[in-house]
Amino acid sequence: MTEGAEAFAARIWEALGGPPRALDSLEITGTGALPSAFAVTDLAAGSIGAAALALAEIAGARGPVRVDRRLAGLWFATSLRPEGWTVPAPWDPVAGDYATRDGWIRLHTNAPHHRAAAERVLGAQADRAGMARAVAGWAKTELEAAILAEGGCAAEMRRLSEWAAHPQGRAAMAEALVACAPASDRTASCWAPRPERPLAGLRVLDLTRVLAGPVATRFLAGFGADVLRIDPPDWNEAALEPEVTLGKTCARLDLRQNPDRATFEALLGGADVLVHGYQPGALDGLGYGEAARRALAPGLVEVCLDAYGWTGPWAGRRGFDSLVQMSCGIAQAGQDWRKAEAPVPLPVQALDHATGYMMAAAILRLLARRLSDGTGGRARLSLARTAALLVAAGPGAPDQPPVAEAADDRAPEIEATAWGPARRLLPPATVPGAPMRWARAARRLGDDAPAWAADRMD
Repeated sequence: MTEGAEAFAARIWEALGGPPRALDSLEITGTGALPSAFAVTDLAAGSIGAAALALAEIAGARGPVRVDRRLAGLWFATSLRPEGWTVPAPWDPVAGDYATRDGWIRLHTNAPHHRAAAERVLGAQADRAGMARAVAGWAKTELEAAILAEGGCAAEMRRLSEWAAHPQGRAAMAEALVACAPASDRTASCWAPRPERPLAGLRVLDLTRVLAGPVATRFLAGFGADVLRIDPPDWNEAALEPEVTLGKTCARLDLRQNPDRATFEALLGGADVLVHGYQPGALDGLGYGEAARRALAPGLVEVCLDAYGWTGPWAGRRGFDSLVQMSCGIAQAGQDWRKAEAPVPLPVQALDHATGYMMAAAILRLLARRLSDGTGGRARLSLARTAALLVAAGPGAPDQPPVAEAADDRAPEIEATAWGPARRLLPPATVPGAPMRWARAARRLGDDAPAWAADRMD
């Protein structure tokens, strides 16, 4: 096993409270590293390995759990290979890094309301050149604050040392990597793992969006979970939907409307697992605080995430992987490593993906506990805490060859996605007796009725 990947898997497994002896069954094979100042590929293999170990535990699998290091790195970029069509561009035309008069700032404008917030501060801009001129006269701290005040998303670039001394950096580092809390309420669900398809019949209500949560639920769907993703009527993720809706049911509900609220409450009442990434207090504001959720679904396993951590002055602050990389010093360290003139982020959205696999592992560990005593539980994770895990591991291994895709890395089956035919990379993890495969092709958000698989009329 690669030492770096082994160390990541061990740290994550310890944070999950997993039995140490399970690590003996994990085999990480292959070589290669994504180009980065940090051990990104080790993080990829280690986080996927932890999720696979948790799956093996709940499935009662015997034998080695294997992770292909190279495939893990590729999956952290994209698993999809379209045939005859192209995935939309992942970024809004004016999203990106900009030079201010005293440093760099990143604007995250993929969501229309986030772009509108930035443009209320900087003026409407047709392209990056116009946005660059508008940003150039600002101080980075002042611009960040102004955009956040308008409800937008931005992050000034800091050094690792600056983040380590920042109140939010200290708060995030002090948090548990995976903060688990037991619950005393008991479920009446009779769900139990099944041979060969261990998560079949497990009902997972997915209220997450870009990107960690959808990665977590895609992993669960790969082992048979009935994942029902709910989005509001006006939300779309054109560039990500083909990647992360694999194996899922995708429906829309407006939780401000009474009929949709009634549907949601019925769905939650039938759920085994709830996954969400709402800002703290958002579900409470809709009338679905923790007490209400547990009243509707006793014994619920609930896993949630946020960007910057659950304590400290930025608790609940809006953020995305690319913004956290700027705030916590990763982009600056990348710039120094490459001796570049501009910020250099990680080569993939590694904080999102790694947190997603850790979320999946947390769900499975909580389910293992529920199978033993019937009680539910909760886990909380954050991108900033995952960033701290990556930074603490130090630089990546310089002697590894680049990660490269081979001709036989793609699964032979054609996936009939909603956009056209495609192939997927082979799964990055192998669990004995429980192949990872998805029963449904990727689909558009809102393609389905809001119903569990057993209640659907396909």
